[in-house]
Amino acid sequence: MATIKVLQNGPYCVTGDDVTAVDWNGATYAVTKRPFYLCRCGGSTNKPFCDGTHSKTGFKAAEAAVPGSADRPAK
Repeated sequence: MATIKVLQNGPYCVTGDDVTAVDWNGATYAVTKRPFYLCRCGGSTNKPFCDGTHSKTGFKAAEAAVPGSADRPAK
């Protein structure tokens, strides 16, 4: 089972043994270590993986879930 944890003002932390990172074209990324971290700030030079840029740019994000929100397909 995979777990994705939102880190405060940082990346997504992905744990689990049976996890594959796939881009929008269907290409897979080699994930050589666990856990791995996915960029959330948009500034990483190693996308989709985090390279720590968020800490240099002062990235701030809404961390808490919004009550009543639901998962919906992207438009």
